[in-house]
Amino acid sequence: MRLRLQVWRQESSDAPGALETYDLEGVDPQMSFLEMLDHLNETLAGQGKRTVAFDHDCREGICGQCGVFINGRPHGPGSGVATCQLHMRSFRDGDTIVIEPWRAGPFPVVCDLVTDRSAFDRIIASGGFISVNTGTAPEANATPVGKQAAEDAFDAAACIGCGACVAVCKNASAALFVGAKITHLATLPQGRVERTDRALNMVEAMEAEGFGGCSQTGACEAVCPKEISVRSIARLNFEYLRARLIRALR
Repeated sequence: MRLRLQVWRQESSDAPGALETYDLEGVDPQMSFLEMLDHLNETLAGQGKRTVAFDHDCREGICGQCGVFINGRPHGPGSGVATCQLHMRSFRDGDTIVIEPWRAGPFPVVCDLVTDRSAFDRIIASGGFISVNTGTAPEANATPVGKQAAEDAFDAAACIGCGACVAVCKNASAALFVGAKITHLATLPQGRVERTDRALNMVEAMEAEGFGGCSQTGACEAVCPKEISVRSIARLNFEYLRARLIRALR
């Protein structure tokens, strides 16, 4: 395959950025999108040019590091797949592909396609965990978990924190991400002990990082590579209101 790539190039967060065009040949349809970027970088390096910086790690759709806009859509034309799981057979010979980083204030561009998503880490650090004493693992059957609760928690826990929900939202809202984390832990009996403080702290951290309110368009669910349901946002609102009432009555 022969492709024309328009790639966002920006040397640093302080430098101006712009799209640069590259004609790339020898693209195998069976390549993943990241393998295609590797091929581009090999070509650029061979020409003595600066290679394109992009985030990646597991290349298995698990780590959430690979997200970019592809032709205006987070993670590209596929449904329920991360950028690293997208294959070049999804495109046609001669196509023009525009590749850009996430566009959101809380995710500043570091270099080219790399954005700083440490805001998510700080939200998790504010309450996205269960405080337990370490030691021998408890017996698996010691704390019964109902089938529906287990399935709901597992579905929410599938969130990989890629940030596609933020990037596609016109308000740069992190409600789907935070909602998934809160739903995951609040659904399980082990997480209910801290559910009040968790909801308050994570929402406060989300607002402090500059994320906007939910736009209620459902765009976040549409582009989520793990297909997290917007029901997680409803659970987020419930947990937050519940926590505010409990805090007011204390």
